[in-house]
Order: sequence, then C-alpha cells, then structure tokens
Amino acid sequence: MNVKDESEIHKRTRHYRELLVWQKAMMLAKAVYRETEGLPKNEIYRLQSQMRRAAIAVPSNIAEGHGRLNDGHFRQFLAISQGSLFELQTQLELAGDLNLLEPRRVTALMEQCDERARLINGLLARLQTA
Repeated sequence: MNVKDESEIHKRTRHYRELLVWQKAMMLAKAVYRETEGLPKNEIYRLQSQMRRAAIAVPSNIAEGHGRLNDGHFRQFLAISQGSLFELQTQLELAGDLNLLEPRRVTALMEQCDERARLINGLLARLQTA
C-alpha cells in the first residue's frame, strides 16, 4: 500500500450525514415510525415507544460517535448502534408474534435491520484496520 492509499483510509468524512450507514439508519427509523403508527392505543407507551426509541438510537449513536473525532470512540458508538438494531429486531419479532404488525412488514423491517448491521460491521472493520 502506498502512502496516498493509506491516507485515504484514515480520511474521515466531514459530516456524519455523508455516511451511507447513517442515511440508511435514518430511513429505517422513519419506516419504524410509520409502521408503528397503527399499533393499538394500549401499546403507545409500551412496544411502540420502545421500538421507536431503539430505531432512532441507531442513527443517533452513529452521529454522536462520528462527532467524537476519535476512531476508538466512534467504534464504541457504532457498537451501541448495533446493539440498538438487535433490540429493535427483538421488538419487531415480538410485535409479529403478537400479530401487532403484519408478517410481511416485520420481514421487510428485519431485512432493513440486517442490511444496516452489515453496513455497521463494514465500517467497524474499516476503522479497525485504519
């Protein structure tokens, strides 16, 4: 690897909004908000609230970690973001099992979670080698 290639690896985007993983995480959060809108009223302060909190934690932690300007801290916040994704998947599975969300919607959201998890893992791997 020449010096120019190495410097490209260490170069960080200027803004978290430029990160594909953040953009996709925002799309997931919006989808969760839309899909949980129709949950029964007695779930507003229960599962709906938990799902929305977990969904918004994903892009929020990506943004916060990027803002720390330190790859070690960024990796830590990416790991937290990954944990929020897994929390959301657990809640989606529960919502599906309780017939609170249509199975096809649960499947679609789970697939989106899987994609975001792969993106986070890829970014974590890049930061490990940088």
